[in-house]
Amino acid sequence: MRRLPHAVLACATGLLLLMGILLVAAEDRIRIAAFSEATGSKLPSPWRVVGLPGSSKPFTRFDLVPLDGQTVLRVLADHSYANLVHDLPDVVVTRGTQLRWRWRLDQPLPDADLRRRETDDTALKVCLLFNAPAENLGALEQGLLGVARAISGEKLPAATLCYVWDHTLPVGTLIDNAFTSRIRMIVVDSGTKALGQWVSHQQDVTADFRRAFGREFPTLPPLEGVAVGADADNTGGHSVGFVGDVTLSP
Repeated sequence: MRRLPHAVLACATGLLLLMGILLVAAEDRIRIAAFSEATGSKLPSPWRVVGLPGSSKPFTRFDLVPLDGQTVLRVLADHSYANLVHDLPDVVVTRGTQLRWRWRLDQPLPDADLRRRETDDTALKVCLLFNAPAENLGALEQGLLGVARAISGEKLPAATLCYVWDHTLPVGTLIDNAFTSRIRMIVVDSGTKALGQWVSHQQDVTADFRRAFGREFPTLPPLEGVAVGADADNTGGHSVGFVGDVTLSP
């Protein structure tokens, strides 16, 4: 039996990381459930925890906790991987649409380096999943995406854009995921200067998507979901962060 080249297998494995932030549109209205409005300790529907398919890695923990007078999401990564995902019904993103959130990092991942596979971890991230047409990709990318979809049994997104808090890369850095170019990341916070402090963000979805994926997808595809996450499975580290409500509006 002919073996696939190592690089192809590595890329296919990277595409399977999309399973950690894959979601199926199920909501009939455009609304991101607010953590601050949750009652009790249960995560508000339709937020749900998703790990890697077939993996024995521990899940990153997501808990609702009171902090500074409001209920927020606590994100604990400890040798772990998982994302908290929220379904959206293929939202048509118009010019000027803004993604807003606030977060706070109390314990970073000093050994993380997004440029290398063996250290590809993130202490905090907020991601957007787009229902982008796979036929816009080159033959190799289409093939890898097809393999990953076949293995997972899911329709993995062809374009995922993540905003990350990194330990070393400068703010504004745009970088491909170390395993797959189907995930691209923009560094919006860096280092330890703001540790323990709430940092608010407002990002222009259209502008950021065009910067990250504009060559492959000249027309902005529908937005099919949002994800919040952290992972420390590659570095074996431990991180602690908090995320407030995530909103999407003109």
